[in-house]
Amino acid sequence: MLTAHKIKVFQSLDKKKFRQKYNLFLVEGNKTIKEIPSSPFKIREIFSIDPTEIFTGEFDTTKITPQDLKKISFLQHPKDSVAVCEIREEKFLENVSIQIVLDGIQDPGNLGTIIRLADWFGIRQIICSHDTADLYNPKVIQASMGSFLRVNVVYTDVEEYLKNSNSENIGTDMDGKNLYHFPFPEKFNLILGNEGNGMRPETEKLLTEKITIPRFGKSTESLNVSMAAGIILGQIFSARNQS
Repeated sequence: MLTAHKIKVFQSLDKKKFRQKYNLFLVEGNKTIKEIPSSPFKIREIFSIDPTEIFTGEFDTTKITPQDLKKISFLQHPKDSVAVCEIREEKFLENVSIQIVLDGIQDPGNLGTIIRLADWFGIRQIICSHDTADLYNPKVIQASMGSFLRVNVVYTDVEEYLKNSNSENIGTDMDGKNLYHFPFPEKFNLILGNEGNGMRPETEKLLTEKITIPRFGKSTESLNVSMAAGIILGQIFSARNQS
């Protein structure tokens, strides 16, 4: 049953402190919700305007009205269902050949898009600094289009992590080597910095190599970090497929 108390709790989950307090976050849309059982995440309950379209008997699914759906949805135009899920315990994956390291990415849309890109290119893990946007932010969940279910995202002290990593640390820099001529190693960390300020000086000192995306036009001064990630990953895997 969708009580007034539950509505209040769910509405508060747009803020990180309440997601942490209740250890809950919301996933919207039947397509993504149907993928959750095969992921590491656990569903607490589901609210749907048509429960027959989502699950039968496997989870506690409550039928609600479109009006009630609007009350608990973070979307301007709510979809069909909302799943209440538990935040899972973070665990590092071992022996990952390529992983992305994010140093202070602030925009939830950028994080969600980078998670989606990682999923597309088969990258299993993303390491985030503590001040990177929260994985469970509704905008991150939406932008990832379900990819957060398949990519392991871990928050840690990035500087300490890179110091102890046995992989090469490759980061973006305007004065770096040309991306299209750079021989990427088999195992490395791809480090991407903050949208406006780039990576911290402390992080930059730990880079073993710097790369840049050469600009062929004259009007645009910089690239969105998620766009840059897509270009870099595309080149990495294009070169690997040709070798």
